[in-house]
Amino acid sequence: MELWAQVTVGAIALVLALVLPFFVRPILARAGVLDVPNARSSHTEPTIRGMGITTAVALPAAVIVAVFLPQSANALQGSLTLAVILAVVLGAAAIGWVEDIRGLSVKVRAGLQLALGGVATAVVAILDPGQQQLWLIPAGAVAVAAYVNVTNFMDGINGISGTHGLLVGGFYAYAGYMTGHGWMVYAGIAIAMAFAGFLPWNLSRNKVFLGDVGSYLLGASIAVTAMCAFLAGVSVEYIFSPVLIYLIDTFVTFLRRLLAGERWYVAHRQHVYQRLTIVGLSHVQATGVVCAATILVSVLGVVAARGGEVAQILATAAGFAVVLAYLRTPTLFQMMLRHTASRKDGGHGS
Repeated sequence: MELWAQVTVGAIALVLALVLPFFVRPILARAGVLDVPNARSSHTEPTIRGMGITTAVALPAAVIVAVFLPQSANALQGSLTLAVILAVVLGAAAIGWVEDIRGLSVKVRAGLQLALGGVATAVVAILDPGQQQLWLIPAGAVAVAAYVNVTNFMDGINGISGTHGLLVGGFYAYAGYMTGHGWMVYAGIAIAMAFAGFLPWNLSRNKVFLGDVGSYLLGASIAVTAMCAFLAGVSVEYIFSPVLIYLIDTFVTFLRRLLAGERWYVAHRQHVYQRLTIVGLSHVQATGVVCAATILVSVLGVVAARGGEVAQILATAAGFAVVLAYLRTPTLFQMMLRHTASRKDGGHGS
C-alpha cells in the first residue's frame, strides 16, 4: 500500500511539472518575463524565465497529497513535518516569484529567507520535545537561507538545477527509506519528480529557465528537508553528501573572490561549473560533470552511513578526493581539450 502511495506522489509531481508549462509558457512570453544575459550568464539570448512557477505548483501539490497518505512509522509526526516543508516551499517560491516580477532589495530578500528558515526550525523543534534547544532556531534559519542562495548561484547553465533536484531528492528518498522516515521518502520523491519534469523544458530547443521562483524553491525544499532530517536524527552522511558539491563550489568561489578583493555579490562566472563551459564544455557536459561528482560523493556518503568505522573513514577520505578532483576539473578539461585540438592541428598539418 505504501509503495503505491509513493508512486502516486511521484506521478503527481512529474505529470504536473511536465504538463503545466504548456499553459504557463505562453503567458510568461506575453508578459515579457525574460532572463536578459549579464556578466554572470552562460547564455547569450534573452530567454523566458519564471517557469519554476510550474514546479512551485507540482511539488507542493505532491506534498499535500503525501500529508494524507500512510507512512512507515509515526504517521502524525510525519504529516506535521511534511506540512512544515510545504509551508517553507510555498513561502520560498512566493519570495522568488516577487523577485522575478518586481525585484527585492538584498536586505528584504535575506530577511524573508532567514525568517522562513527560523520559523520552520522553531515549529519542528516544538513538535519534537527532544529538540528544545534555542541554538537550533538561528542555525536552521541560516541553513535554509544559505542554501536557497547556493542553489540560486548555481542555477547558471541548462540542466544543472533540474538534475540537482532529481539527484538530491532521490538520495533523500533513499535515506528516508533506510532510516524508516516515511515523510522523508515522500519529500524526496516529490522534489526529484518535480524537477525531473522541468528538465525536458529546460533542455529543449525552445528552452526556458526556472527563474528565482524555481531556484528558491529548489534550495528551500532541499534545505528544509535536510533540516527536518537532522532534527529527526538521520545520519549527517545521508544529509550532507548529496549537497556537498554545490556547497563546496559556492564556498570556494566565494572565498577566492573575497581573497582577491573582489565584490563577492557582483555577478560573475567563476564557479567551477561556469568555468567548465568557458574552457569548452557544453552546458549538458558541464552539468554531467557536476552530476557525476554529486553521485560519487552521495554513494560514498551512503557507504559511510551504513558501514563500520573503517568504511566510514575510507568513504570520507574518498569523498574529499572527489571534491578536490571536481575543483580541478576546469583545468583538467582545458588541458585535455587543448591536447585534442593540438593533435587535430598536427594531423591536418601532415
